[in-house]
Amino acid sequence: MENSVITLSLQQLAFAFVPVALTLVILFRWSFGTGNALYALGRMLVQLMAIGYVLAWIFGATSGALILLVLAVMLAASGWIAVGTVKQHRKTLLFASLAAITLGGGLTLALITQLVLQLDPWYLPRYMIPLAGMVFANAMTAVSLAAERLFAELKHDPSWEKARLTAYQAAMIPVINALFAVGLVSLPGMMTGQILSGVSPLVAARYQIMVMCMIFASAGISTAIFLALCKHRIQPAPWSG
Repeated sequence: MENSVITLSLQQLAFAFVPVALTLVILFRWSFGTGNALYALGRMLVQLMAIGYVLAWIFGATSGALILLVLAVMLAASGWIAVGTVKQHRKTLLFASLAAITLGGGLTLALITQLVLQLDPWYLPRYMIPLAGMVFANAMTAVSLAAERLFAELKHDPSWEKARLTAYQAAMIPVINALFAVGLVSLPGMMTGQILSGVSPLVAARYQIMVMCMIFASAGISTAIFLALCKHRIQPAPWSG
């Protein structure tokens, strides 16, 4: 199989905006307004073009310290965003969020990159950064869902154990649904990207299995740690009456 990627010119890429324009017309005609959609599209363009240049620079890095710095920034951002669903408790739960994602996501990332892939050097940027993004993003989403559901449950039922179980189950729904759907409903991003770049579908499937295990574990472990740390950090406890 030829290992080549079709290079998109700007003219070719412009055709991708034809259905986008049709969607904007529908929004306008149905009086939903196009301001928010145009803003989102503009941000998407700027952010992706910018990250393209940034990643090109990072992928050329030969310093493990720089990669650790990038990972630290990613962790800090994910920890802060994760507790955005409970903004009134954000400062109280920030440490729990950071610790949960760092431990659950960080340990999973270390195992995948150092034992499964055996990166050489250990910080190989073109593997480390994308995989870290997947791990931290999924852990962040799971923690965020757990935080929101935890407080919602505690308002109606004073039982911590029941609230914790419900919050954990809610946090794991997207991950478990992804496990059910992969290969049947969707071909995930990594597998699709590898197939488009010419990698054998059998090899791409192995990588995707690795990624799904990584996502499931990071979400599950991070959420469990977060909920364990939450119990003694919510003061006054919302279930105490």
